[in-house]
Amino acid sequence: MNIAEVISRRTGIKSAYVSAVLSLLEDGATVPFIARYRKEQTGSLDEVGITQIMEENDRLNELLKRKETVIKTIEEQGKLTTELRQEIDNCEDSNRLEDLYLPYKPHRKTRADIAREHGLESLAKQLMSQSPTLNPKRCAERYTGKDVPDEEAALQGARDIIAEWVNESQTARNAVRREFDYTGTLTCKVIPVKADEDGAQQYRDYFDVHERLSHIQSHRLLAMRRGESEGWLRIDISPDKDKALQKLEHIFIKGNSAASSEVNAAVADSYKRLLKPAIETEQAAASKENADDTAIRIFADNARQLLMSAPLGQKRVLAIDPGFRTGCKVVCLSAQGDLLTHTVIFPVPPRNDIAGATRIVKQLLDKYQTEAIAIGNGTASRETEDFIRRMLDSLGYDNVDVYVVSENGASVYSASETAREEFPNEDITVRGAVSIGRRLQDPLAELVKIDPKAIGVGQYQHDVDQTKLRNALTSTVSSAVNQVGVDVNTASRHLLTYISGLGPALAKSIVKYRSENGPFHSREEIKKVPKLGAKTFEQCAGFLRITDSDEPLDNTAVHPERYALVHKMAHDIGCTIRQLIRNDEVLSHIDLNRYVTSGVGLPTLNDIISELRRPARDPRGKAEAFRFSDEVHDISDLREGMTLPGIVTNITAFGAFVNIGVHHDGLLHVSRLRGKKLRLHEQLNVVVEQIDCNRNRISLALQ
Repeated sequence: MNIAEVISRRTGIKSAYVSAVLSLLEDGATVPFIARYRKEQTGSLDEVGITQIMEENDRLNELLKRKETVIKTIEEQGKLTTELRQEIDNCEDSNRLEDLYLPYKPHRKTRADIAREHGLESLAKQLMSQSPTLNPKRCAERYTGKDVPDEEAALQGARDIIAEWVNESQTARNAVRREFDYTGTLTCKVIPVKADEDGAQQYRDYFDVHERLSHIQSHRLLAMRRGESEGWLRIDISPDKDKALQKLEHIFIKGNSAASSEVNAAVADSYKRLLKPAIETEQAAASKENADDTAIRIFADNARQLLMSAPLGQKRVLAIDPGFRTGCKVVCLSAQGDLLTHTVIFPVPPRNDIAGATRIVKQLLDKYQTEAIAIGNGTASRETEDFIRRMLDSLGYDNVDVYVVSENGASVYSASETAREEFPNEDITVRGAVSIGRRLQDPLAELVKIDPKAIGVGQYQHDVDQTKLRNALTSTVSSAVNQVGVDVNTASRHLLTYISGLGPALAKSIVKYRSENGPFHSREEIKKVPKLGAKTFEQCAGFLRITDSDEPLDNTAVHPERYALVHKMAHDIGCTIRQLIRNDEVLSHIDLNRYVTSGVGLPTLNDIISELRRPARDPRGKAEAFRFSDEVHDISDLREGMTLPGIVTNITAFGAFVNIGVHHDGLLHVSRLRGKKLRLHEQLNVVVEQIDCNRNRISLALQ
């Protein structure tokens, strides 16, 4: 099996590019590095295509390992023929491999095994011949004895053997698989004795489901599987039984003799007892895997959008973690995110200390020259925002913007070892408020400190394959960090961990070197970090920025391996590198074809020119302030037909949840999106369609 060719067929990517990617990966290159700096070798594949190749390669390597086990087991039995080995070697599908292995797979003693021990295999072969002249009962008489008391017992044993043959037939298994594919239906029922229990009620939408498996949406399947695992629901997957049996009869039944009737009975038994349960298990696993993949893709996409949220930048921030009874925790941060001071105010019920809170906030705004206020979007968020806006308006703070910031995962960070290292003398409430403020300044730098699963966007993330989810999220965080790039002299250990080629140990070494020797003065100096070798430097250098280097290219995404090329461009034009950067007029006159070589093509050259035009450009944009409608503060204030500003808080397969400032997010169902693809934290206007105050449900539509 040629892995590159198999991957090429499955992905539609040219085998030459697949081979190049596999070679680069084997040599230790990362996905971000390959996507950005090896475009000539890969045909300019993006991270999605490269990741697809990597995942297919992992699957095929797992298949190769499984083949080794299968071959070894069959070989030990002395049953490995040249033809069988060739079939196994050429196999590209795990289901087909398991079909080939099934007759040789070690298993507990079956009814067919017992029948063979009783000498009934010969009778089974005679019945399978389905001769019109064969009398099954008379033939079975010759096989009666101590272990086989009568003709019926002999025939039953023979049917058991035939049933196993049918089950082990690749043709039969494929026929049943196809019928599952065409007509497979999932039936979900509540377990009757549990229907009225409170735990079951959350699954009442799935108490009586009868739907084609191929049509069931991923989130509904995951919900039903969760209900099944918790013991409230029972799920069955079945094809059209009559059609499945007809296909099997077409394969195995010859004529209409008495022997054919025995074989027909064996086929029906094989389907019910062996084939259907086995293929149902396959289908259940495959459908769950597909649902997992969909949920993971949505979760990873949402996480990426959060990580790539527009930062406010280096602004002085007052951050508030709102609360009712325990008050609102307030912190002031420097433009670099350092904690300057913290306190507590009580502007909302039950204390309603408006005067005291106003006095404290005004003092902080003036003392620390605050430029923006960040308010967490959790409990008491809307009430706290109203207080802050009224206070700013009454006191004339027109230059201070207010932002509502997602708190998802802030509590996880607050209690983490990372938070304790950063703020060993502060309690978790202060740490949480700091995290809210820093998320406004730089969401990416702050969110990398917590497990991506704790970000809380997506659907059913705790029900999917956790290894797949972890890998997808790690890849997502790495992609986001490398797309933005980091300042090596200010980046935290957590941020550096995700840079191409580094990881936790080297990130820690960079921070230690920085603290002991002062800031890096050039990319070249990064090579002095202990255990950071030439290969690692190749992988990470282009994603690390140094703002004050004597080499201007150190603050760009141009890789050091191309510095000589850029210097040649500048020399040919008769200017310095500094004069070349951001000089559109000069850059537009460079004839890139002059610099094409066997190792550098137009894709790389175009990237270099693009980077020189706008060096170290942050792809995330800038944070925009947002304000809820002053007309509504609670769900009881809503009226059907209202048009309100909202902000997207979560995206799922069935729609998006939108915060409109009434303590409960509304659902913008996919049917109301009119084909529009939304993004997390996107600001939009929505129309209130339905309100269910009893269940706190709000249905929305796009304006």
